[in-house]
Amino acid sequence: MEQPVAAATVTPPASSSARNWSEPLAFAIMVAALVIAPLYIYPMFLMQALCFALFACAFNLLIGYGGLLSFGHALYFGWASYLAAHSAKVWGFPPELAILTGTLTAAVLGLVAGSLAIRRQGIYFAMITLALAQMMFFFALQMKFTGGEDGIQAVPRGRLFGLIDLADQFNMYVTVLLIFLAGFLLIYRIIHSPFGEVLKAIRENEPRAISLGYKTDRYKLLAFVLSATLAGVAGSTKAIVLQIASLTDVDWPMSGEVVLMALVGGLGTVFGPVAGAFVIIAMQTYLAQVGQWVTVIQGVIFVVCVLLFRRGIIGELAAYLRIKL
Repeated sequence: MEQPVAAATVTPPASSSARNWSEPLAFAIMVAALVIAPLYIYPMFLMQALCFALFACAFNLLIGYGGLLSFGHALYFGWASYLAAHSAKVWGFPPELAILTGTLTAAVLGLVAGSLAIRRQGIYFAMITLALAQMMFFFALQMKFTGGEDGIQAVPRGRLFGLIDLADQFNMYVTVLLIFLAGFLLIYRIIHSPFGEVLKAIRENEPRAISLGYKTDRYKLLAFVLSATLAGVAGSTKAIVLQIASLTDVDWPMSGEVVLMALVGGLGTVFGPVAGAFVIIAMQTYLAQVGQWVTVIQGVIFVVCVLLFRRGIIGELAAYLRIKL
């Protein structure tokens, strides 16, 4: 007579149990580091890095978990920056409404661009996103409210909810940190939700997902809009922090930079884009004296990552420690 197999002998996969402690611990370390960082690092650098970290996380949601490579994400980041700056400076909006205006702009643009782009796959998808971004770049260059090559300068930070003076660096940093953490946690929740699991299934094998009854185009479009919207939050916040919106924000090199940030940090990892953004922004800030050679250095790093460290900084670290980050 066969003996029943005891349920107690079944153990969960190591990767699942590792995630139970590794990700919360990594998040706690990241928050603690960001809280004490202004005591040792220039706050303006930190705020700029946090804005780009959120931008990179938004991009990673699309490519790392949806498998959709967009070469035009500067479209949403840049136009959100323009609308946030314009609404704060010309329309007199308080900072929270200015950021909301830029975010809604990015969401609408993401819906329009995503509806067109998801009809194609692979390199054709990437080229459509790039073409749309370049088209909107030339609109930004010609339209009067964007300021052309001068951009929108001297954007007022204002008072948050009419109470908190954002001209104070400490108040501004806390605000940016809270916006970043809210966006990061939202992305984390999306990734680990049933929607996120379906998105990963589409990335791995779209025909199989279709055969299981999922409307994959709807999932991809929603992921595209969510990514564009969060990129808009980053762009809007950046305009208020740096008090400027310029053509640099909407030009194609910005789309390349966010790809580099996600790649250096680790595609498809939760914390990778944050690490990648801090590395790239640190290079641009502290190697500014070498001029255009910064671009060459970034190119070398890109090549090295592709050839030797394809999982990125956090991806390689997670693989070495055998945990999930």
